[in-house]
Amino acid sequence: MRGHADQAVRPYVSGVDDALVRAARETGAHVGMIYLLADDPDVLLMETEIGLPGHIVRPWSRLRMAADAPMTAAVRRRRLIWVPDHQDLARRFPGTALALPYSFATAAVPLHTGSHLWGGWVLLWPTPRAPELSPCELKIINATSHDLATLLRRAADGGHPLRCTGEPRVLTPAQTPPVDPGDAAARYLDRLHDGCVALDLDGVITFASATAAGLLGAGGAELRGRMLWEVAAWLADPVFEDGWRAAVIGRRATSCTVRDPDGRELVLRLDPDPTGVSLRITPLAPVTPVTSVTIDRPEFSAGPPRADVVHNFLHMAAALTRTLNVREVVDVITAHVMPVFGAQALAILIAEGGKMRIAGSYGYRPDALDRLGGLPVASPTPAEHVLGTGAPLFFTDGDELRQRFPRAGHDDGMAAWAFLPLTVSDDTVGTCVLAFDRPHPFPDDQRATLTALAGLMGQALDRALLYDTKDRLAHSLQTTLLPRTLPEIPGLEVAARYVPATRGVGVGGDFYDLIRLNDTTAAAVIGDVQGHNMTAAALMGQVRTAIHAHTVAGASPGDVLKHTNRLLIDLDTDLFTSCLLIHFDLQLRTLRAANAGHPPPLLRPPSMPAEVIDVPPGVVLGIDPDADYPTIEAPFPPGAVVALYTDGLVETRGIDLDDAIDDLAAHLTCAGEGHPQRLTGLLLDQAAHTRDNADDVALLVLQHGSGPHPAAERAGSRSVRRPA
Repeated sequence: MRGHADQAVRPYVSGVDDALVRAARETGAHVGMIYLLADDPDVLLMETEIGLPGHIVRPWSRLRMAADAPMTAAVRRRRLIWVPDHQDLARRFPGTALALPYSFATAAVPLHTGSHLWGGWVLLWPTPRAPELSPCELKIINATSHDLATLLRRAADGGHPLRCTGEPRVLTPAQTPPVDPGDAAARYLDRLHDGCVALDLDGVITFASATAAGLLGAGGAELRGRMLWEVAAWLADPVFEDGWRAAVIGRRATSCTVRDPDGRELVLRLDPDPTGVSLRITPLAPVTPVTSVTIDRPEFSAGPPRADVVHNFLHMAAALTRTLNVREVVDVITAHVMPVFGAQALAILIAEGGKMRIAGSYGYRPDALDRLGGLPVASPTPAEHVLGTGAPLFFTDGDELRQRFPRAGHDDGMAAWAFLPLTVSDDTVGTCVLAFDRPHPFPDDQRATLTALAGLMGQALDRALLYDTKDRLAHSLQTTLLPRTLPEIPGLEVAARYVPATRGVGVGGDFYDLIRLNDTTAAAVIGDVQGHNMTAAALMGQVRTAIHAHTVAGASPGDVLKHTNRLLIDLDTDLFTSCLLIHFDLQLRTLRAANAGHPPPLLRPPSMPAEVIDVPPGVVLGIDPDADYPTIEAPFPPGAVVALYTDGLVETRGIDLDDAIDDLAAHLTCAGEGHPQRLTGLLLDQAAHTRDNADDVALLVLQHGSGPHPAAERAGSRSVRRPA
């Protein structure tokens, strides 16, 4: 709305401001904010705010609709969202709770007229608050929502829609008349051992006693009108600023201990109200000078410093975004949560088949896990209670646990526990148990932090469980589409391996097959459908079936690929397929091969180095309806080995493909004699880049095991090259 200069829009702006100020005053809220939808419907912009300095609200002035926050949830769901305390905020909106670890209650309300959505507005109160808004408060909130939405609609209907331009407007709350302390009050303050400083909500000094001026190193007259951090630069510490925000946002007294540049230890107490903050400075006994500021906030005294907690959990949040399965989620929690709070054991439980199942654990003995898992969901245990209610439970010692759940029989050798709900969109998907080997106090801030972290864990666990389900489905599909066993063919020894990619769904388009044609002939095929998803796997099944059918019908390798190519074009798929098909004639000791854009096969004649069979690489299947696939012929003497593979075995970024294939041929040469099963293992192990499983790998190794045959003299010409 800032920047609306014409007279027509000003009444609407004033009406919006008056409604917000009135709602804050009548409900006792100390902060109010109005958000409007931006031109981008996925973004909310703060238009007006009252109760906080502009530099504090600036990080919240732009919210993505998908953000984990009460305001965005209220707008998305078009209903009031009430959060009575920080514990509830941590449980339901863990991202917001971690970003704003302060005590306040909040109500977020959407603004809409009919089906049209304008945005929303928020009120904040100091805690403690009742679990529910009072009828009077609800009446005021509903009336204000109606008034605000009506004003926004009228402005738009009048051709003057209210829009956010630049930073939000910060309204000034009604101030109480300034009080002149008088000489008597001034002398009273000056006689105190403590220094007294009055600040506005921006941190500007409006009054300082003589004692305070001395402690801060300036005269009283010189302090008025200056920023506290300008006068005492040594207070410009992130942790002290965090205490300041806690006082201003939460409207609760906070205190901390600091050292000034001379090493003097000072206790600072901040007492806020809607008009500003009173700072009391109390010097302690002299101590040895130090070079850095140290802060000890009471809220965090029972645990690690808040700066350490935030640093650790920023890393944890980033790491959780990369987790794919439950094991990785457990590893992240083990690395980033347990050390910070001193926990010794962890278990994640989910409901499955009417029972509690251990999805992941760390530090627990097997017998303790047996007692934790396997119980009916309806059993009277803390884990079941958390799963059912979505509320966390904390037990500082065993007596507390047994008093609350006398029939739980919770004997895991630990002395204190945090049972945390793993929640996603108000749905609890599991329970995380953090256990300690000695009694452990859980102060309010630590409970809220753990609950908020559990929300992040819940989102990661939900993704991990979905991934694990897809992975099991993918492997089941892969098992169905690939041959369960290869046919036995006299005189031909065969081994095959399929290794799925590590990342993403564990299914791809790589395939292989061995087709028995008669007692002395067979066909081997290997291919790769573009993509790593269910669509690629399904198309792979169709390609494999088509090749099998045309091969059994007696078509040559080149004709089989031509027929399959036309099938893929008729299917009108966006995916293409590379394929290599080889017919083996064990009686004639020859092979015939055709290639559709696939890496060439390797041939290792008996007692000779491995060679690359130069099969002309035609166009991949599914691209050109007129593509032709010539068939070449090469010897396949007794003892010879042929290796067929997909590009996942040889393709590496920064390495020439021909060089990689030559390296694979060298590995096959060095592998020596042995069954194809042994050779497949050696080839997979010696291709170093495949250890990361960046792509699927299929490998088919065949060896001519029959003795000499008179028909060998009729073998065709060789079409091979030796690796460089």
